[in-house]
Amino acid sequence: MAAILEKRKLRDFDWLLTLLALAIALFGTWMIYYAQPDQGYWRKQLLGLGVSALVMLGVAFTDYRKLIHIAPAFYAFGLFLLIIVLIPGIGLKINGQRCWIGVPGLGQFQPSEFVKIPTVLMLARYFGRQRAHTLTVKDTLVGLGILALPVGLILLEPDSGQALTYFPLLAVVLFLSSVRMWLVLATLVLSVVMVPAGWYVGTKTGAIKPYQQERINVILDPENADRRGFGYHTWQSIVTVGKGRLTGSVSKGDASQSKLKFLPEPHTDFIFAVTAENTGFIGCVLLLLAYAVLLTKLIHGARRAPDRTGMLVIMAIVGGLGFQIFINVGMALGMLPVIGVPLPLMSAGLSAILATSVAIGFAISIRLRRFVN
Repeated sequence: MAAILEKRKLRDFDWLLTLLALAIALFGTWMIYYAQPDQGYWRKQLLGLGVSALVMLGVAFTDYRKLIHIAPAFYAFGLFLLIIVLIPGIGLKINGQRCWIGVPGLGQFQPSEFVKIPTVLMLARYFGRQRAHTLTVKDTLVGLGILALPVGLILLEPDSGQALTYFPLLAVVLFLSSVRMWLVLATLVLSVVMVPAGWYVGTKTGAIKPYQQERINVILDPENADRRGFGYHTWQSIVTVGKGRLTGSVSKGDASQSKLKFLPEPHTDFIFAVTAENTGFIGCVLLLLAYAVLLTKLIHGARRAPDRTGMLVIMAIVGGLGFQIFINVGMALGMLPVIGVPLPLMSAGLSAILATSVAIGFAISIRLRRFVN
């Protein structure tokens, strides 16, 4: 009997999803090497990928329902990490943000990346119960409360870019849980009114810092932006993307934008620009197609999930990954402000690749148990 179960696990294991995720991550490591060949980031990324692959397999072969059952414990631990990272001496302050905890031999660990998973599990656990009616206002407020705790702590770091990536998780879950249409319309109308009002109040009171204003002005009025000041990141990224042309720049190596130190953070925030420079338009299209296949496989797994909770977990993951891809590529192309959102599986960083691997492990675990009642 055990042998039959093992054969079924191997047969139902989503090999394409796993291999595709690993292929994108290995391709990202190659681009990290091109971005910073003398810094050793690519070696750390390979080590992180090895650890993440083992964790992904561990999650995949664990019954996801058991993990969702203890989601409150994971969620509480995540909030604990977000609290201690704010304590001087524990949390590392880099570029004015206290977002990281030092890990000997591996570098820095970013709790805000990890806490996305417990947040998704908590949302799926609450909204995954069978409902015979649309969501009530109370249900919606509970979902907002689950999201508000980690987002509020992340804003204290402060890391508005990372906090922004949490909202698609709730939006997808609410949409699939039959949220009342009047709440959707009210939110849209309120956003249309509050965004301009928030911008006006924020700029007048100083809540929106001058550098944040300038990063948005670069997008709204690029021709008049200070290309040596706040518009530097955006313009250098555009130049790097343009150098790649169709098949990649012929002036790689010593003449690359990243190696010459013109492009800031080429191994993390602007890894897509490095990809464009080295592989050109064709390489970027192939990468985006790989992402499209990855997300399609996840959606297909959600459709075949054995319960609503599993479906919500996968679809929240799809929403989060899709949003990050959209934001990061938009940053690299100069279409969106620079807010420091990593490109999933591509950007350097143990926290990001570990969190994404755990998410994919959950999707595989749900697929493995799609015939289980």
